[in-house]
Amino acid sequence: CMIQPTAYKTGCKFKPSPHFMDLNNDTALIIDIPDALCERDKVKFTVHTKTTLSSFQKPDFSVPRQHEDFIWLHDTLVETEEYAGLIIPPAPPKPDFESPREKMHKLGEGEATMTKEEYTKMKQELEAEYLAVFKKTVQVHEVFLQRLSSHPILSKDRNFHIFLEYDQDLTVRRKNAKEMFGGFFKNMVKTADEVIISGIKEVDDFFEQEKTFLLDYYSKIKDSTIKAEKMTRSHKNVADDYIHISATLSSISKLADLFEKLRKVEGRVASDQELKLTELLRYYMRDIQAAKDLLYRRARALADYENSNKALDKARLKSRDIPQAEEQQQLCLQKFDKLSESGKRELTSFKGRRVVAFRKNLIEMAELEIKHAKLLSPLRPQNNVALLQGCIDLMKTH
Repeated sequence: CMIQPTAYKTGCKFKPSPHFMDLNNDTALIIDIPDALCERDKVKFTVHTKTTLSSFQKPDFSVPRQHEDFIWLHDTLVETEEYAGLIIPPAPPKPDFESPREKMHKLGEGEATMTKEEYTKMKQELEAEYLAVFKKTVQVHEVFLQRLSSHPILSKDRNFHIFLEYDQDLTVRRKNAKEMFGGFFKNMVKTADEVIISGIKEVDDFFEQEKTFLLDYYSKIKDSTIKAEKMTRSHKNVADDYIHISATLSSISKLADLFEKLRKVEGRVASDQELKLTELLRYYMRDIQAAKDLLYRRARALADYENSNKALDKARLKSRDIPQAEEQQQLCLQKFDKLSESGKRELTSFKGRRVVAFRKNLIEMAELEIKHAKLLSPLRPQNNVALLQGCIDLMKTH
């Protein structure tokens, strides 16, 4: 796929690379996105499903889907009362190609001030950056579906099955201004709700500890994400600087070749760190928020239960509407108990999933760092290779 200086060609088709999470553990329902088509700001994903479940009409099928279809599926799960005690996998972010597009536009404007070799190399780097953004977009959408397929309850959801199997356009429309305002208003109510229910005393030490942990962990993950993004950006900037140096030294072939090699390695390091670390941190920021939403729904249920107790006491005091108040209290208690039971399972699963994902990605990133260090062995000291290998061995044994 060639990318023009001021615009991207439409109809670019790519094969995604291995992503930062592999969740196809259950062979009964395996989902992947084997390819996707990029048309300017729109990405059309091919969602492929392989299954042995009798609830599907065929054992192997593929359907075309767009980003709005994924958001529709996520929203239907969040709005389903039955799933209030579950951690709903975070929705994939909207595809964003604005940054590489702006850089390509600036490159086109500055073409006259560069040598032909420098312009060609810069253009190749930006094309590679665009491809990396595209592949990452495909991967986060695939992870969302695999999280659903690996969940014992969400994998059976009817809308999820429709999303996977219905071979026509889902005709999902974007939210209009009124609906978007409604969503904004709902978030404001939720924020106010959180302030009100924060004063309610927690009745279960497990959830109190989880709340404290998630709030602290989210803050640390957010800080780590900012630092990881800064580190990745630095590697990309160094790779770009090597292009200018290489072009300047083009008359001295050996030095030019040296800086070209450094440029390629720095570019690979930036790409690997982006996928194995930065993107993982970004994902868990969203996943932690999903876990916090579960705690919010449970706290809301606890507040409703306590209010129903007060209403029952008032009804008994007035000797009026007692049966209705008792029925309402029992419904609130059942909902709260159900949320507490499923919430414990979900939060325990979250901890295990998080540890596995971080260990896997850190090991793979360290292995790639060793590979890059060996490529640069004639140019840089190799003191850190043994340290990296020691970290890998430690993570594999714990």
